[in-house]
Amino acid sequence: MEVNTQSVNFNVEQELLNFIQKRMDKLDHFYDRVIYSDVFLKVQNTSAKENKIVEIRVHVPGDEFLVKKNCKTFEEAIDSAADSLERILKKRKQKLRAYI
Repeated sequence: MEVNTQSVNFNVEQELLNFIQKRMDKLDHFYDRVIYSDVFLKVQNTSAKENKIVEIRVHVPGDEFLVKKNCKTFEEAIDSAADSLERILKKRKQKLRAYI
């Protein structure tokens, strides 16, 4: 799957990019018709510890899904968002099977 990663006001390390690609590739196991995904990484300027924001937009034929998570680390936020996307993609696959 093609993953487009964008970071706002900071540079992303290669290690984090590899983690994102690896985690997003797992979504292909749940729904194989994913075209591409966009990952947006942001750091919120607050005193709260949970200031890392991750938005993932997944494009599938005829639709797109958006998940936004706010956590202490980017890895934790990506895992949480990917888990939510897994549930969404499983539901979509079940609905498509019901129509066939």
